[in-house]
Amino acid sequence: MGEEMFRVEDVSFTYEAEGRDEVGALAGVNLTIKKGEFVVIIGHNGSGKSTLAKHLNALLLPSSGRVLVMGMDTRDPSNLWKIRQNVGMVFQNPDNQIVATTVEEDVAFGPENLGVNPAEIRRRVDEALDIVDMSRYRKHAPHLLSGGQKQRVAIAGVIAMRPSCVVLDEPTAMLDPSGRAEVMSTVKKLNAEEGITVVHITHFMDEAVMGQRVIVMEQGKIVMDGPPRDVFSRVETLRGLQLDVPQVTELAATLSESGLAIPRGILTVDEMARYIIAEGCA
Repeated sequence: MGEEMFRVEDVSFTYEAEGRDEVGALAGVNLTIKKGEFVVIIGHNGSGKSTLAKHLNALLLPSSGRVLVMGMDTRDPSNLWKIRQNVGMVFQNPDNQIVATTVEEDVAFGPENLGVNPAEIRRRVDEALDIVDMSRYRKHAPHLLSGGQKQRVAIAGVIAMRPSCVVLDEPTAMLDPSGRAEVMSTVKKLNAEEGITVVHITHFMDEAVMGQRVIVMEQGKIVMDGPPRDVFSRVETLRGLQLDVPQVTELAATLSESGLAIPRGILTVDEMARYIIAEGCA
């Protein structure tokens, strides 16, 4: 995991807002993400996290600074095709990414547009649907699927393009808890079993703890960056940024403040149960 997937160097980005002066969305961001990492980016609305995500496959270009994707500068138009092949994007609303009348046709859409031969397309569709556990729905009409299933089809469509990285911009925001669980299981599998670099933008803290690394953004800047346990142990700092922490982490902090020998930074219910049992608090 030593090779770089992304290098963001002193990137700022401004956009024009109707009736107002230019608005700064990113301000001097520096960031390196290695191949094979599972990175989660959190921050309240307007913090710049989605703007940063769109810089990672050249949907947006920096106002200043530069973004390198596998060493390729996003500002160079000759790199655009290869960057888009290597960095797939998944957005909030799966309905906006589904274009065909059956699941397998939708997953095949991307490779077909790349000019991949039919036999290879078939292999890629079969593989992608198997990875997201949607093979049995291959002949179904996408509009009849649940929200979580639709999002998994959208992810399969990205996987069929054989990217090195998948950037997910709040892919579970419109889903119920069951759909969210389906999608996050798929995302973890992509990273752990397929070796795909994952950059996951979310406002759900229980999803953030699944990453290897959590980046916190505020006013277009990175204000925290580290392992989930380190980031979420700073409960007061996160509260000051108007962010929640996982419920079990909040409970651990409260119990610790009450004098119980429970460390801060607990991330899961299982961890909490083990500490309570070990300390004889139950």
